[in-house]
Amino acid sequence: MTLHRISVNIVPMKIPSLKLRGFKQPREVLGMAFGKLEREVMDAVWQRGEVSVRDIYRAFDERIAYTTVMTTLSRLHMKGMLERRRDGKAFYYSPSISAEELNQVVAKDVIGGLLDRRKNDAEPVLACIIDAVTDHDRGLLDELDRLVKEKRKELLNKD
Repeated sequence: MTLHRISVNIVPMKIPSLKLRGFKQPREVLGMAFGKLEREVMDAVWQRGEVSVRDIYRAFDERIAYTTVMTTLSRLHMKGMLERRRDGKAFYYSPSISAEELNQVVAKDVIGGLLDRRKNDAEPVLACIIDAVTDHDRGLLDELDRLVKEKRKELLNKD
């Protein structure tokens, strides 16, 4: 087995911030899969763990109809976001995915989609990721570097 070291120089690019008419931002895409109430209910379930319809109804200070809460939990169950178990006449719901896992799935899908479009030239996508990380928090560059080194070590150990 021969290991080849590949050197890639990624040149930072200044990318303008714009919103293209007719295109959705990644966080808006998640909103298309989950309505506002569904996201709020998921946040409440993530905070509480296992919940009943009544728990969520009370968490929303009874300002949403009980049947609406029941329907929303049922829909989230059908979408695979919640596990459900029956206890007598009541259903109890718990998250089947954490908020962090959902964020990772969305991020991986968005980045994977961008890389698929640029199969022969991933550098602009990688440069944008680095710029976004830098714009968010310069200290995250060290974390990104650590994660890249960790992944390289993991891949070497697989071979």
